[in-house]
Amino acid sequence: MKSDKRSNYISWNEYFMGIALLSAMRSKDPNTQVGACIIDENNKIVGIGYNGFPIGCSDDELPWCNVAASPNDTKYPYVVHAEVNAILNSNKNLKNAKIFVALFPCNECTKVIIQSGIKEIIYLSDKYADTDSVKASKKMLDLAKVKCTQFKTDLKELKINF
Repeated sequence: MKSDKRSNYISWNEYFMGIALLSAMRSKDPNTQVGACIIDENNKIVGIGYNGFPIGCSDDELPWCNVAASPNDTKYPYVVHAEVNAILNSNKNLKNAKIFVALFPCNECTKVIIQSGIKEIIYLSDKYADTDSVKASKKMLDLAKVKCTQFKTDLKELKINF
């Protein structure tokens, strides 16, 4: 007797974006939590990361604020972005890989993405599209022929229960 497979499973893109969003939950940033998941050409996860301070730099001793009198009193000079952490956490060649990320990459992350050989970015939000950083990102990605796709799904939520 043959049974039918379950019909309400998530797609590969939903799965990998879910991993990126779950990774973002590790971030201690009070304002912006970003996660990233890199997959190879065989849909194997080869790197994950989230935004946070470098290894060995206490998140109790560095600032988390995004506005201060001095730039060095904000988080910006210290935070490693999710995309860079995912690339650094990978132990594989990333040529032709895809990166799933919660937020469209800034220009600094874009340079690292291009240099690593990643050929596609699947992003959830482009809320900073009008900033100079993202405009520069899009220019570089276009020149480097890196495909950018906004993540689309019919799912309203993805629940994880324990």
